[in-house]
Order: sequence, then C-alpha cells, then structure tokens
Amino acid sequence: MAAYEYDEGGVMATYFLITFLALILVPFTLSSFGGAPDKITHGCECDACVEQRTRAKKLEGGSLLAPRLSKKAYVLATGWAIFALAVYRASKMKGTSSVYDPFEILGIASSASEKEIKSHFKKLSRMYHPDKVKETAELTIEAIQDRFVSITKAYKSLTDETIRKNWLEWNNPDGPQTTSMGIALPPWIVESKNNVWVLGVYGLLFGGALPLLVGRWWFGNRQKTKDGINARSAAAFFKSITEEATTEEVVSALGKAYEWELPAPKNAQALDSELAELDKTISQKVGQQYAEVKRLAKDANGDLHESRRRALILIYAHLTRLPIASPALQTEQRQVILQTPLLLNALLNVSTARNWLVPTLSVMRLNSYLAQALPLNAPPRVRLTQLPGVSKADIDALTPRPREMTEVLSALQEKGDARAGQVQKAIQKWGRVEIVDAVFKVIGERIITPSSIIFLVVKLRLVPPGTSTEKKDLSVDETKRVAAANEKKDEEFLLTKGDAEDVPKGKTTGWAHAPRWPTARKPTWWLVLGDEKQGRVVVPPIRISDIPYADSESERDYRTYKIQFQGPPSTGVFTWKVFVVSDTYVAEEANRDITLKIEDAVADNEPSEDEISEPDEDSLAGQMAAMRGDQVKKKGEESEEESGTDDDEEDSDSSSDSDSD
Repeated sequence: MAAYEYDEGGVMATYFLITFLALILVPFTLSSFGGAPDKITHGCECDACVEQRTRAKKLEGGSLLAPRLSKKAYVLATGWAIFALAVYRASKMKGTSSVYDPFEILGIASSASEKEIKSHFKKLSRMYHPDKVKETAELTIEAIQDRFVSITKAYKSLTDETIRKNWLEWNNPDGPQTTSMGIALPPWIVESKNNVWVLGVYGLLFGGALPLLVGRWWFGNRQKTKDGINARSAAAFFKSITEEATTEEVVSALGKAYEWELPAPKNAQALDSELAELDKTISQKVGQQYAEVKRLAKDANGDLHESRRRALILIYAHLTRLPIASPALQTEQRQVILQTPLLLNALLNVSTARNWLVPTLSVMRLNSYLAQALPLNAPPRVRLTQLPGVSKADIDALTPRPREMTEVLSALQEKGDARAGQVQKAIQKWGRVEIVDAVFKVIGERIITPSSIIFLVVKLRLVPPGTSTEKKDLSVDETKRVAAANEKKDEEFLLTKGDAEDVPKGKTTGWAHAPRWPTARKPTWWLVLGDEKQGRVVVPPIRISDIPYADSESERDYRTYKIQFQGPPSTGVFTWKVFVVSDTYVAEEANRDITLKIEDAVADNEPSEDEISEPDEDSLAGQMAAMRGDQVKKKGEESEEESGTDDDEEDSDSSSDSDSD
C-alpha cells in the first residue's frame, strides 16, 4: 500500500524545476553559441567604409549602458536567472529522508559487542530519561520523549530477536511500513478552497494560451513562404514579372511587396511633408523612369498604396543619394533598404522557377545598385562614383574624362588630390571578378553522353583594377609539376559533395567597399548558366563567396566552383554562356561562352575509320567522297590486300587440282 504525500517544504518541486530548466537551457544555449559566424576582421580600409562599419556596429549592438539584445538573448537570460534562484533555494533546504541506523542513533560503533551495547544503553537511559531531563524553551517534553523512544527502539533493534529481524528485513524495528510516494507539488494546489483558482489557471493556459500560440504559429507559417516573405508578396511577384521584364518592372514589383512586408509607421503623417519634397526632387532627377515605376506599382483600381509609395520614395532617395533630415525617416529608410535583399532573393526564385534569363540577371544586378546607391542603368562614367569621395561632377571635371578606375586614381595623383589615397585603398580590395577557366566534365568519362550527370566547373579569382596577373617564369619541369598538382586537386574536388573548394586560412574576401549600405557588407556573387539566344536559364544559379584575389606568386590563385545538372537527352552541340554577377559592385561581372557537345557512346566492337576501306570511284559513296576531296579507289585498281587474297585463292585452287590428280 502506498501513501501519497505532497511536497510540504517544496524540496521536490525545486529539484524538478532545476532538472526541467537544465534540459531546455543547456542545448538552447549551446546552439546559440555554436552557430555563430566567423568574425571578419579585414576588408576595405577607406575612411568611408571604416566609419560606416563603426556606425552600423553601434546601431546593431547598442551601447555599453543600453545594449541591444535579441529576443532569444532575453529568453536565455530569464531562464538562467530562474535556474540560479532555484539552485540557491535548493542549497538552503535540508533533506528529510534518511536510512534507519540504530548504531548511529545510539552513537556506538557497529563492531560493538552485545555487552558493550547494553552498557552504553544504560548510560544513555540515565542521561536522556524524561524524568532526568528538564524541559526548556528549545527542548519540549515531546522532543525529550521522542528522543528516548528512538534510543529504546535502537537498543531493542540490536538486542531483541524479533525487532532485530524487522530491522534487517524491513529497515524498521516496527516491521513493514506504508510506502510513501512524494509528489513534487505543494499541498495548496489540491486544497478545496483553491480549486476555483487552480482550474481557472489551468483553463487559461491549456484552453486559451496554448491554442492561441499554436494558431499563431500555424497561420503565421501559412502566411509566410519558404523564402521568408508574405504569401501575398510572392503572389504579387508572380503576377508582376514577365519573361522580358524591364528594370522598371523589377523595381515596381519590389515596391509592391512593402504593402505587406513593412506597414507605414504610426507617425507617418508627420513625415509627409519631407516625403513630398523627396518625391518631387526624385521626379526631377530621374524623370520618366520613376513615373513608370510608380504607375506599374499601382493596384488593379489604379491606386498607389501608401506603404508602396513610401517605400519607392525611400528606395529612390537611396539610389540618387538624396540626404534625409528627419531621424525618423532615416530609420524608416534603413528598414526599407535592409529588407530589399530578402525580397530580391524571393523575386529571383520566382524568375528562375520559370527559367527566365533576362529578369533573373536584372534582379541580380539590382542588388549591386542598391549596395552602392547608384541610379539604375547608370552610364559608365557614373559608375566610377562608387569610389570614395568621387562625385559625377568630379568625374566630368577631369581631363581627359576617365573610363576606368585606374585613370581616376592617376588623375587625382597628378593633381595632388588628397582623395587619391582613399581611392587607392578602395581599388586594392575591389571585387572585379575574372573567369580563369570554365569547362564541362563527367566523372570517369572522356566524352559526354545523353542524360549523363554533368559538372560545370568554373575557376574564379578577383583582379582589382591595375593588378598584374602574369606568373613568374618557371622551368619546364616546374611547369609540369604545377600543372599535375592542379589537375590532381581538380579531380579530388570533383569527387567532393561541396559546391566550392575549401578556403585557405586567411584567404577570405572580407568586407566589401559599400559605404552607403546601412550595415557592413560581405560581397557575394551568383554563378548561373544561361542560354542567351533563347533567354533561358539552363541551370539555376548558386550563390558563391570568398573568391580569392589574384596573386602572381601563388601557383593556384583561384578557387574552383561547380554546378551539377543532368545533360540533355539527345546528342548535339549546345552553345551557352556562364555568368558571374556581383551583388555588391556595379558592372563588375564576367561572362564566357561555353560549348557543350553531347555524343553517343562508341561501342568497343565498332570499326574505326582506319578499318573502313576507300569507296570505289564509280559507286555513289565514291562520288560523294570525291566531292568532299577524300581519296577514292580508281576503277580497275586493286589493293594489295585484295591482290594477296586473289593469289591465295589461285594457290588454293592449284593445290586442290594437284591433290585431285
């Protein structure tokens, strides 16, 4: 029989809480530390980028007195605080359970004889008999009696045969006892006077809070796509993008999403006057393109939603580098701009899902214009304003007008302009990509057959303006050794599962030159295989990073990437193009034509061209061969093989006749 007892002192409840919190907090804390990205400590060192990274760090991390913590950090801090309080409370509690030991109660060694036990008990009886001990404030008569009873039981446990047997078998001198089961709940929870409150809290938690939490999770997931955007934004993207989408259509589709992604702030009306001025200035600077974007961003009723209008104004204010005076409007613009990579990634997935090449490249390129805050479709001279401290007026004032960044640097150095040092720092870490090689390969095969698994292998490196890529002269043996080593690495990489080779330690790209982007930015690129003639994406793009800089002293100053896909089901020659598009640097992309030849597998027993004899001159095959300029067999001409065969036949006939005779 078991008797259930509630936790009067809260000991078991405290230990239960400690165990429960530990099971949740320990893995949750380890996961938050384990997924931290590698810290980037290098990159563009121009003053504009250094200031921007410092400013962004303050905005993201807060200050020492007012740090900015995520929701996850607050949950962890609260959980560990409760855990610490529970541990402290448990350390102050005393356990009530103990094993019955008569030797310990009598205060005598377990090796004592029965005579020693009787002698010691008489001594204790004279000391602790209720008639001998006086009652005090701290020692009540009940405590005196209980102590004497426990001494007497301990003595009998060691001397009386029946009681000793009970102690040995049941660990109690009184024999078997009722089993006591502890429940880690305080008794006030089950008291009748508290039933209404307990049931109310139970109903509130499991009848209200839990369904609400599950419902928010369920319907929240249904409202979001796998790309992390609102489902209605994705639907607007599908309706807005066409196969030949222009830049205006891409930007208008981006603006439509802000109706659901970033609602207008509460103090929107207070900022209307400054927004109106920005809208007017943008219309004057950009002109027809801006008007067309706003027209395309309207809904079916011809109305431009307020959130869309505000987002488009702030995006174009960023692209045209217009200053914003209001801190509240600056914060709103920062939120809008930081939302663009997520939305553009979803827009890119919509375009690639339909295999449309033109809008795919447009979406990719729009990322770099936003990163550098440059007007869309800017002419080559305007693209030079990506350099720090250089404006369009500065470019126009230089004679002759430069077309390359190195020309801007040379002109500033000749004039003794202080900005030359900053421009040089930016150019040294510039992300101009170069395709070293691009080939199709099939593992273990010499030719590519229909429907085979093909790898597009591309070797890339960054070549900043003015960088020399000429290698040092090597001997013939050294050149062969380097070529063999690189070929071996290529074969090993082809057998790996990753899309890119491992990055050597200390060879990461670092922070990009993007002083007008709201946060520190690490450059990435898209690698895509497309068919320009048909306007189709052959293989969906992959995003790559950490392309190494060219190094004339290195034997392998490039990094290899690969894309796996299934080849066409039929034979033929396919002329495609490899595109490498930057998401950070405007107009710094590379492309290369590449040809894929699909052939039928050659059987081992199929005769080769050398084994096929020349056709006769008077045959149809011979006439066609003569028109192609190939050799043909003249009429009446016999080959040595044929002559030999005839002679053998004549000899054979002669031998047969002789045998007959």
